Amino acid sequence: MKHTFKIMIRSTVVFGLVFAAPAFAQDEAAPAEPAPAPVPPVNEADALDQLEAAYQKEYAFLTAQLRDLQTRVADFEAQSGSDERGREAQIDRVEGEWIGLQSESERLQTLITDAQRELEGVDDARTTLEATFLQADSTLEPYGVAELKSEAYLGSPDGARIETVFGHAVALLDRVGTLYRQPGAYFLRDGTEVQGDIIRVGNVAAYGASPQGGGALAPAGEGRLKVWSTPAEATAEALAAGNPPGQLGIFLFENETQAIEEKEGKTILSVINSGGTIGWIIVGLGILALVLVVLRFFFLRGASASTSKIVDSVGSKVRAGDIDGALEACKHFKGSTARVVGAAVRNLERDRDHLEDIISEAILHESSHLNRFGAIILVIAAVAPLLGLLGTVTGMITTFDIITEFGTGDPKLLSGGISIALVTTELGLAVAIPALLFGNVLSGWAESIKDGMEKGALRVINQFKEHRRTA
Repeated sequence: MKHTFKIMIRSTVVFGLVFAAPAFAQDEAAPAEPAPAPVPPVNEADALDQLEAAYQKEYAFLTAQLRDLQTRVADFEAQSGSDERGREAQIDRVEGEWIGLQSESERLQTLITDAQRELEGVDDARTTLEATFLQADSTLEPYGVAELKSEAYLGSPDGARIETVFGHAVALLDRVGTLYRQPGAYFLRDGTEVQGDIIRVGNVAAYGASPQGGGALAPAGEGRLKVWSTPAEATAEALAAGNPPGQLGIFLFENETQAIEEKEGKTILSVINSGGTIGWIIVGLGILALVLVVLRFFFLRGASASTSKIVDSVGSKVRAGDIDGALEACKHFKGSTARVVGAAVRNLERDRDHLEDIISEAILHESSHLNRFGAIILVIAAVAPLLGLLGTVTGMITTFDIITEFGTGDPKLLSGGISIALVTTELGLAVAIPALLFGNVLSGWAESIKDGMEKGALRVINQFKEHRRTA
């Protein structure tokens, strides 16, 4: 390093001498100025030694500074590492404390929730207890228990109030759980109110006995009683005389505050009435279809019964060659078959193709008579369920109108529309199914009769042809 420093010093001196020469030359060319004092000659060796000594001094100073800085950096790094480890330990400790506080918070929250639940349970129990007291008051009041409204009872502790309520309830059960008799009034079946004796079977049944009439009693509303429609006068008289019968005709009820109405038995007219106007229309179509089915049945029955008789009677004449007798025999019969066979007999002399066309034309002419009422029956079978669907839609519209106006609180208000919706569908299907069934059966029967007429006419033709060949 010293050698390098020497080279640098020498280069600097030479560089200064080289660039100093032109400067000196320039100074010589400039206007004359006062000459500076002469510079003493420089000893190059001494200058190099002085520079080298200064460099070594400065180098030693910088080296000492470097060692001091390295020592301070090492101390700083050690101190910062220690501080970092301390902070990390402190962070871990704080995290542990936070987790512990969080767990404690959750535990406290659970305790608070449990306490709130217990408090709600206490409130519910209190509400239930008050409702029990109110219910007991309303239940026992009709039996003359007035203590539950006294100030002493209302101001007493809950335990004492419960004991009082249960005491009166047990005493009441002992009283109403037996058969006892008391005077009172009740209504007969015609609505007349009479005075008499009421024999009570606990709190679930009662009988009335009076000279005007009696029997098993049912609630009429507002604590009043009425005679039920089922006869039980003998039972009431026996109980009033103190001779309980072996078998009781009894009517059980829950309470006497709500009237019990007798349900009217369903009849065909009541069902149809519940279907409204559309229901009666469907019933009218059903009656019409029934009449048409009966008429068509007897008409086809007569037509099918005469076919074989006509063929046998006319055929015997044709085989004998008596065409006029065959025509006369046809006139003795009435109906489609006689007319078709008569048309065949009158044209026996024609060729077979022409004769078959005449028979087909005659059968087509008679088809309108054989198909009588068939289309109407099938139309009724198709229209009836559509009317039932119309009634269903009408009933649902009525039901929704009632819901819109009155809500759904009273189901009886909705029963009218629902009855129309369901009964009309039932009536429509009840008319359509048998009408469709009998209509198709009778149509098939009519087609069978047409086939029989065609076969009969062809049989007469064949018998005539056979007679011609044998003649």
